[in-house]
Amino acid sequence: MSWAPRRGESRSEKNSGFSVPELVVVMAVIGVLFLVMIPFFLNYYQGAAARADVQQIMTLLNQARELAIKQNDSVCVTFPSSSQMALLLGGCGGNAWVGPGTDGAGTIKLPQGFTISPLNPLTFNYLGAAGAATSYTMTNTTTGGTMTISIALTGRVTSP
Repeated sequence: MSWAPRRGESRSEKNSGFSVPELVVVMAVIGVLFLVMIPFFLNYYQGAAARADVQQIMTLLNQARELAIKQNDSVCVTFPSSSQMALLLGGCGGNAWVGPGTDGAGTIKLPQGFTISPLNPLTFNYLGAAGAATSYTMTNTTTGGTMTISIALTGRVTSP
């Protein structure tokens, strides 16, 4: 059996495919799209990391609130430095709570690359309510970006 070209078709079109210039153009378009997307991806990644770190701080604050309810006593959240947190049982003059996530002195390290301010203490009472409505600002030391964590009088911890 031999192949016979159809009307208007030459024998060379039988084995036709993509030419080298066509492949080069496609590769160039893919390369340009890749280069354009890198800054968007990096921005998304940094934002996701910041949200995850804020969520970790919110979890620690909720842990302090739950500890106050569980102990049926007040718990004071203090910040020995802008990168550390400690939970004091019985109020701000009490002993440091030592448990999962703390070192031997009861200090909890905050996520690396972030600082928190202001360093004002926060007290949760035995019902889980906060002594005062408070807001903390987390600052990314690399990018300078900030996120806010708010604690309502009811003790609810939120971040926009």
